[in-house]
Amino acid sequence: NKHGYSKHQPAQPLYTSADAARALGQLQPVGYNRPVPVAPGVEVEFINAGHLLGSAFARVRIGDKVIVFGGDLGRYSRPVLPDPTPIDSADILLVESTYGDRTHEPDDDGARLAAIVQETVARGGKVVIPSFAVGRVGEVLYWLNQLEERRKIPTLPVYVDSPMAASALKFYEGHSAELDPGLTRGRRLSGLSTSRLTIVASPKQSFDIARSRTPAIVIAASGMATGGRVLNHLEAILPDGRNTVLFVGYQAAGTRGRLLCDGAKEVKMHGRIVPVAARIERLDSMSAHADASELMRWLSYFSKAPAMTYLVHGEPPALEALATRIAAERRWPVHVAQYLEKVELKL
Repeated sequence: NKHGYSKHQPAQPLYTSADAARALGQLQPVGYNRPVPVAPGVEVEFINAGHLLGSAFARVRIGDKVIVFGGDLGRYSRPVLPDPTPIDSADILLVESTYGDRTHEPDDDGARLAAIVQETVARGGKVVIPSFAVGRVGEVLYWLNQLEERRKIPTLPVYVDSPMAASALKFYEGHSAELDPGLTRGRRLSGLSTSRLTIVASPKQSFDIARSRTPAIVIAASGMATGGRVLNHLEAILPDGRNTVLFVGYQAAGTRGRLLCDGAKEVKMHGRIVPVAARIERLDSMSAHADASELMRWLSYFSKAPAMTYLVHGEPPALEALATRIAAERRWPVHVAQYLEKVELKL
């Protein structure tokens, strides 16, 4: 056929595990705030973005010009990670806009999370938290730890059911110096744990936990419920009104998580339709992405306007809202980047 293979042959993957292994072999770790030459007259410096452990935005110097590629930007005054690093200038700026049209819920010191857990336990149900494996699982554990120590929630079995999240938590232990100081006791990272925490070791153990009706808290990937082990847990608890599904991060349009947050009465999983009777809750206050006001706060540290600010990484309403706000409040030139758009910079 037109793709060059027989209809009886499966399409070849874009890359294989061997390709991925070769690509990983080309990676070179780089510390923060250390300019690295990448080509004649070009150097790049990575600056802590406060979004995830190791997250960064890139400041690229080409001759006497500076381009800042602002990746995912973190938040201010949040537990676990430091604030995003301020910078004071760039000739060209690219900045994300994930939450460019909204402001996160104010920090309530875990009160709403505590209420959700208490109400679910009172019904005899389970709380399942779809969570991004890197970063978000740590913050959820932090708040459960805080609430448990303050006796705001009962001491429950807490399961982390994600091999990637388990690896990330071990990585956090090895890099505690880059986290908020309050998370450590001596040399031990104690703030990202609970009294009855279990790291799920196998698919069979995951399956058994999903089928258990004992009140518990299950944190599992993926964060938008698009795949992964969380689907087994959702399939088991969604038909029962005693249970709660708690979303703690961004839910992109078209994802199963977005459908549930928008009030879907049924969803498809593993080839069958699953009715939704469980309570669906959402806590945007745990998002690791800066909201619109936090994005504007980060921009406020610039001593002068970039020649152009390009907005990326957002849905159209968020992009347009942030562009309007930057133009009105900062009086900067701003442009919403379009799909496949090319821009020639005169450097």
